[in-house]
Amino acid sequence: MTKILTRTILLVSFVSLFTDIASEMLYPIMPVYLRSIGFSILLIGILEGVAEATAGLSKGYFGNLSDIRQKRVPFIRWGYTLSAFSKPMMALFTVPVWIFFARTLDRFGKGIRTSARDALLLAGRCPEPDKVECRRASRPRE
Repeated sequence: MTKILTRTILLVSFVSLFTDIASEMLYPIMPVYLRSIGFSILLIGILEGVAEATAGLSKGYFGNLSDIRQKRVPFIRWGYTLSAFSKPMMALFTVPVWIFFARTLDRFGKGIRTSARDALLLAGRCPEPDKVECRRASRPRE
């Protein structure tokens, strides 16, 4: 019988949990903060659109790169590091260009880490990827 919760799964899960907590605490108040420093509603929408597009595009690119190199941990480390540095930057900056930079950096970090993290978690759960259970777990849900 294989262990369900390996050290890797626990560590990555807790890092992901705390990063998500930080994001969930920050993002509901972001529009209010941005309005208070002079952002228009249009500019807030553009900021969020650019940030989410950055995350979406970088997920595919860095996921593919992680698969090619067969290395997951460097992508996960860089992704979480960029996100951790960008959150305080959003509070420190008041110039729109720097706010765009910090928010986009956060989403870029998310794009770098997401695919590699998911692959690492699946590999930790399924050391033998040819098993039927592992193939079922790696399929997208409908």
